[in-house]
Amino acid sequence: MSGRAIRHATAEDLNGILSCVESAFAPYTTVIGQRPAPLDADYRALILDQCVWVPQDTPSAGFAVFYAQGDLMHLETVAVHSDHQGKGIGTLLIEMCEARAKDLMLSGVALYTNAAMIRNLNLYPRLGYGVAERKRVGGFDRVYYIKRW
Repeated sequence: MSGRAIRHATAEDLNGILSCVESAFAPYTTVIGQRPAPLDADYRALILDQCVWVPQDTPSAGFAVFYAQGDLMHLETVAVHSDHQGKGIGTLLIEMCEARAKDLMLSGVALYTNAAMIRNLNLYPRLGYGVAERKRVGGFDRVYYIKRW
């Protein structure tokens, strides 16, 4: 996956992003007991704010939403379409987020995931993220992670 280009999403990518987020998160509705928060985000506004990043060669395969706040980059969402999972796209997007944080001389990356998303609970520690806290927010059981350098 290394060497693949990532770019800001554009308005032309919106339909692919909406399809991707539905494919990636809708299956968790039953597990969580409600619609996962990424399904209801305003991706049009996030694209306009230049917070959404996609793979250059396959923009509808996955995306990440991240933005700088304080001394950290906040990784809000990573989604990979079910047709493209297991190809390293999610890791590529996380690496891009971390690289942008370093470029901006931020001290690390913060993110959260739902406690019911077991794959994420296994993935983030392998990528060097430590649990910062666990709490219930808006009916969601969230696990907050941080990675500092």
